[in-house]
Amino acid sequence: MSKKRKTYTENFKAKVALEAVKGVKTLAEIASEYKIHPTQVTEWKKHLITEASGLFSGKKSSRTKTEEELTAPLYEEIGRLKMDLKWLEKKL
Repeated sequence: MSKKRKTYTENFKAKVALEAVKGVKTLAEIASEYKIHPTQVTEWKKHLITEASGLFSGKKSSRTKTEEELTAPLYEEIGRLKMDLKWLEKKL
């Protein structure tokens, strides 16, 4: 049997990365405390440092989708389903 990968929440990653940035404990100590690999702590720390400048930019992130971008595919699907339903009603 293959092992399933562990997934961590964003809050957990942020907590670990912030602790690594503080520098009170070594990466090895943090990794053993949270039972993760030290390389993972380093990756999360790098990600936090690179993305931190975007937190205070004042602009909305380009990664967030507008309401229209989120709802357009849903309305398209509703339209297709309505057409399928009408077609099926005609066939019966």
